[in-house]
Formats: sequence, structure tokens, C-alpha cells
Amino acid sequence: MLDKSVPYAGFYMHRKAGAPIPASPLPDGFRFVFYSDGDEASWARIETAVLEFYSEFDALMHFKERFLPYADELRRRCLFIEDENGAKVATATVWWSLVRGRRLPWLNWVGVDPRFQGLGLGKALISRAVALMAELEGDVDFYLHTQTWSHKAVGIYMAHGFLPTDERALYRERKDNYKKAMRILGHIR
Repeated sequence: MLDKSVPYAGFYMHRKAGAPIPASPLPDGFRFVFYSDGDEASWARIETAVLEFYSEFDALMHFKERFLPYADELRRRCLFIEDENGAKVATATVWWSLVRGRRLPWLNWVGVDPRFQGLGLGKALISRAVALMAELEGDVDFYLHTQTWSHKAVGIYMAHGFLPTDERALYRERKDNYKKAMRILGHIR
């Protein structure tokens, strides 16, 4: 869940091609599944529970606008973790964006329902998502956007090869965010 008690600064992380992918197995009773029609409600519930959206309606509208137009890609790029009852409790999406004319693979919208945090699901999810990115995109550089409010997840990202980056092409209008984020994170850790 986001820690909104710390100042906010968004920043980017970069995982270089060839970085090893640590194995982080799922705990017993959980399994990975891909998106299937109707799972957008579960995605919206999870992302709202971790405070990425103010309401499930807002989350659902974002999902429908950003991902549903690419339903075939979504079925092979949006991961969930289900519990033993089939309830979806975590999600991550392996996507892409065009950045100044370059198609870059991105890890997007990583979220673990707060009721299931602390069980190792986040580590397993990121490990599987990074492996999936490599399967789909090849051994290339990967990116993600995060924020200081996600400082607990930043350590997990770093353990999976992502490092904060100040690549100017990524920051567009907010070139100062990288330095601000590093200052904030330095005070937390």
C-alpha cells in the first residue's frame, strides 16, 4: 500500500538487459493466472485497495481506456495472483510505451491487496513479471515508473535489477523529480 505520509515524487527505474532474474517462488496456496474477460473488476479493486485510485470506478475507467483496446495483448501481459479460493489478490502488467519515438517495455501497475502483503507475493509477482517481459520482449532494457510513496516496493524492484535512473528522455516536464525522489528516499532508508 502506498505510504502517503512521506512527500511525493515520481521517478523512473531502469533494468538493463542481461541483469539476472532472481527466483522468488509463490507461497503455497497461490498461483499465477493471466487476465481473462471480466478481470478488470479485480484489477480495479486491487489497485484501489493499494491507494493508486480514489475509487474502483476511476480505476476501472483507467483500465478500460488504457488496456482494453488491446485485449489480445492484455491476455498475455496482465498477470494476477489468485489465492486457493480463486480470488485475485495481486496484479502486475507488462506493457510498453513510446518515449520520444522509442518503444520501451514497462512494468506497470504492480499491486498486492493489503490483506495479503508481507507473504512474499510482491517478490514472486515481480520475478514472474520480469521473466514474462524477457519472454515477450527479449533480453532488452526494461523500465518502470514509481513514486516515493511506494518506497517499500522500491527495494523489491532493486532486488530484481531495477535501479533509479535520471534518463532525461523519461522525465519530460519534471526533470527535478529524480533528485527530489532520491533525497526523500535517502531520508526514509
